[in-house]
Amino acid sequence: MANLMGVTNPAPVYDGNNNTHALPTAPKPNDTTIQNIPDPTRVGRADARTDQKNAGDALESQVLRYDSNLQFFLQALREAPDVQAELARAITWLKGLVVMPGLTQGVAEEMSQFLEMLHLDADGFKQFFLDQMAAGNRFSGPLLSILRQAYQSTPSQNVREGILSFLKRYSDFSSTGHIAGNLSRILRQLPEYMPKSWGGKLLELSAGLENSLQAGDRAGALKLLQGQIVPYLASYVERTHDLGTARGLIRLLMLNVARYENGSEGGLIAAFRQMSGYGDALSGLNQLDDDALMKLLRENSFTQAARADVFAEKLSSMASKALRGEFGTEAREAFQEIVRAILINESVFMPLRHSILPLEWGDRMMYSEFWVDPDAEEDRDQGGKPGGGGKIQFLFKLDIQGLGFLDMTLAAREGQVDLAVFGPDAVADHQDQIARDLKEILSDHGLDGRSVRVAKSQHPLAITEVFPDLFEGKRSVNVKI
Repeated sequence: MANLMGVTNPAPVYDGNNNTHALPTAPKPNDTTIQNIPDPTRVGRADARTDQKNAGDALESQVLRYDSNLQFFLQALREAPDVQAELARAITWLKGLVVMPGLTQGVAEEMSQFLEMLHLDADGFKQFFLDQMAAGNRFSGPLLSILRQAYQSTPSQNVREGILSFLKRYSDFSSTGHIAGNLSRILRQLPEYMPKSWGGKLLELSAGLENSLQAGDRAGALKLLQGQIVPYLASYVERTHDLGTARGLIRLLMLNVARYENGSEGGLIAAFRQMSGYGDALSGLNQLDDDALMKLLRENSFTQAARADVFAEKLSSMASKALRGEFGTEAREAFQEIVRAILINESVFMPLRHSILPLEWGDRMMYSEFWVDPDAEEDRDQGGKPGGGGKIQFLFKLDIQGLGFLDMTLAAREGQVDLAVFGPDAVADHQDQIARDLKEILSDHGLDGRSVRVAKSQHPLAITEVFPDLFEGKRSVNVKI
């Protein structure tokens, strides 16, 4: 069977019995192809190339990084679009489209529903914010809290690996709907990039898979995928050697097939039972039978919030239509930037929770995005112990109609809050009054405003200023090649 995850043709120099010689590692004095001399302080390539100017400076370099995935991510994060401005641009464009004549009735109604969701009062905003936070925390609930505590307290690597294996299966299980949607979309796209003689048969197989996915028949869907669709695509690759768009879609399909199989209930329960045999810390898990376990995993706060998160569903639908060009060039460009910023903030290198909050309060629009670190370290210069835990750090960026841009940082630990607001002159001119009002608001909610200050903004706050661990890579993997 063909290797669906990679190129089947042998790579020159690397594959084959006649190409096993090692590349020279020492530079030759007259070799002009060598770009840089070896640096003993860095792990470099065999030919000492970096393909990168200023490779040691992550933030000053203006070209793509090839020596570090983390630094490349930080560079992309620095160049990420201004979500507040792009949201304002997209929503303003949608408001104009709604009143334009000739718009399809269904599209106009969907736009109106999305825009109506942005009208919120104080109670509505509170609920909207809490729903956004809960819908973004997949690993919530009493069971997962026990596993988190066990993972942090146990020194055993086997126990940790068992917990992580279960959580990986749970992640795929809780994403079943999303993964099934990916499988359907990829299989609908594939025939467009294949010869008709191959695409027609694939469409027939895809129709049967669609029926199984809609019925929730995981066993039937996997039987069709593993027994017919995957072998059929393997035969296609083996006979055509297609290395174009179809090959990329097939690789993506294989990834989703693996996740769909990994998220089966049987595998999830087996991984859970294996954990219960790891010492006294998790022995109490044996008290849960299979039905009670599945109920906990299906009806926790995350799944409830995800079902209630209509805003995310509507935003996704609007973005999909805009990217297909249904709303015009202006809206497509705005949504492209919004989606790009969201994807960057959902990177595996970002250990922060990120959300956007567009809303219309009274007669004013507010476009906001925020980042949360639930495991922030204590500040060393304030006498805190690094890694002490229990501290939550927020960064809010807001664009308020008629007022301007504001940055707000908030750090909370055991009822004590440090709050700082940086805004335009209209805010700085009344900083004392605003600070007093903020302290009263915190006090009304049972919080102690240990430090509350309001000042004029000198420059927009960078994420790495508020969350220095992100820049230092303490909770990220810095892979170099």
